[in-house]
Amino acid sequence: MLSRLETEPDTSDVWKSLWDELHHQGDVGEASFTAIPYIVRAYRQRAAVEWNTFAIVAIIELARNQGSNPDVPEWLAEDYYGAIRELAELGARDVFRTDRPEETESILSVIAIQRGLRTLGKFLVNYSEAEMLEFEPSS
Repeated sequence: MLSRLETEPDTSDVWKSLWDELHHQGDVGEASFTAIPYIVRAYRQRAAVEWNTFAIVAIIELARNQGSNPDVPEWLAEDYYGAIRELAELGARDVFRTDRPEETESILSVIAIQRGLRTLGKFLVNYSEAEMLEFEPSS
């Protein structure tokens, strides 16, 4: 599936499978963490803004160590965290290449998470602008 991200013109079916396999009902595992560097590499090679890349990375990182989910294995940590850092850097560039709210929100989520603002990243990836407005107190 991961190699198909780099080669197929239409990746919608690949993304459906990746979401099912890498983040199933809140569960993530070693395979989820291992996939992140490959997903980031595919994003870099395609050079097209794709909200799924940012959203799945944010969701997997936010699920790490939650409930019964494990931490990133030591042997993978450098590549995993390096990929998140690289994606945040790519996102900082690419956020200005899109007008689509879901792309902007998912990009900003990864940037926030990478900068240590996990709660902000969680809100950005889980709620749309309209949904966040509902949190505003009424005047």
